[in-house]
Amino acid sequence: MRPDKPTKAKGRLTWIAFALLLLAAIGTAGLHFIEGWSWFDSLYMVVITFSTIGYGEVHPMTTAGRAFNIGLIVVGAVLVALAIGTLTQVLLEFELTQFFGRRRMERQISRLSKHYIICGAGRVGRSAARELANKPSSFLIIEQDPAKAERLPEGWPVLLGDATQEGTLLQARITEAAGLVAATTTDANNIFIVLNARSLNPNLKIIARSSEDEAAKHLKKAGANTVISPYSFAGHRIAQGLLRPNVLDFLDLATARDSRYEMVIEEISVPEKSFLAGTTVGTSRIHKEYGVIVLAVKRADGNTLFNPEAAHPILGGDCLIVMGEPSNMSRLEQTVRGKA
Repeated sequence: MRPDKPTKAKGRLTWIAFALLLLAAIGTAGLHFIEGWSWFDSLYMVVITFSTIGYGEVHPMTTAGRAFNIGLIVVGAVLVALAIGTLTQVLLEFELTQFFGRRRMERQISRLSKHYIICGAGRVGRSAARELANKPSSFLIIEQDPAKAERLPEGWPVLLGDATQEGTLLQARITEAAGLVAATTTDANNIFIVLNARSLNPNLKIIARSSEDEAAKHLKKAGANTVISPYSFAGHRIAQGLLRPNVLDFLDLATARDSRYEMVIEEISVPEKSFLAGTTVGTSRIHKEYGVIVLAVKRADGNTLFNPEAAHPILGGDCLIVMGEPSNMSRLEQTVRGKA
């Protein structure tokens, strides 16, 4: 769990520490000039005064020095008492925050269903989480390194643990999840994650990151539905940017989740009881009513028909690859799911 933002007690403790340092500087300078002691002896006297150890005076003091020291004792004792009380409050708040934070996260995780599990909070994992957060879709990040978990945006659910362990995946409610992303930095860990995930949930959609071509084959054998190599993908995009820059720009704009763009490409699943089930591309009136173009229809068996004709039937369980304005796309998606 990530600790909450600094509390008022933490800020007060900072000011008290600053006041103590300032008082120590004033006390050291005062004893140096009033008594004529060395800077070190003056500082030493201030320290034993604040700490109330009772070692006695470093050197015999004049009446003026003792009067000055009385002021140091009174103010220093008050500040030290305040510092001890505030520090106790900060520690207590920290422990309570950690306890209730863990309980809150446990309750949040216990309610997860049809969510996506992202194993690894590196650059790939964070990018995947950012896209899911923009959708928005329910997701949970599993990260073993507390430092990486600390750097994640506020509000992202994080489970600290080893994603290669079955217990951690079960704690993330993998049996209720819709998909998993194995995005750790090592291929070996990703293979272990995929093996455990597939055995715990045979119907899970699994996407794995691969650094080496050889590892991609093992990930496929382990049960990954899709294997993506960031390095191969980056190389492909670079080549496309050189050879087909306009096509690449169009795809970037069409798949962006930014409302400034006029057209986006999305996929819409057709439930069995949807009004679209049993119609055709033409009779569904998707283009006329919503201004959305059907680019492809993917059947439940995995077969895909690109640029379907008007007479092509739409069945329950199909996935439509469509393009249109974001507002029209959202309206169509809500209508298909029966939310309009």
